[in-house]
Amino acid sequence: MESTEVQLNKDKHYGVPDLMTTGPSSVKNDLVSSHPLEKSEKNYEADRRAQEMLMLRKTQGLHAPLKLRMEQHIVQQIGRGPSLMSSNALSDALAGRDMEIGFEDFLNVPEDREVVGHPHAIQERRDGIL
Repeated sequence: MESTEVQLNKDKHYGVPDLMTTGPSSVKNDLVSSHPLEKSEKNYEADRRAQEMLMLRKTQGLHAPLKLRMEQHIVQQIGRGPSLMSSNALSDALAGRDMEIGFEDFLNVPEDREVVGHPHAIQERRDGIL
């Protein structure tokens, strides 16, 4: 007597997604933007900075945006110890955010965290030792 074995096609899962290999999918990822201004709002800060750099270049020459970007790059490299939080005042001043107050200035501030890590372990992780 012959044994009848049912073999499933490995490529087809009968229209059901394979969650073990692809993970759950979100409907939001498949949708396009819901409003025409959504893309503009997401890119507002980058577009504003690009416009400011273009205006600086047109009014003061090529050296002004290059100098400003160099200063911003240097300021980003300055760091404090892991247990000392930085206010980033110089970075905000260079970017023009020093005269604005937004939600990120007083909500979810890192200084208000209840959990503080071990400073030596944090510094070793930052340096790539740990």
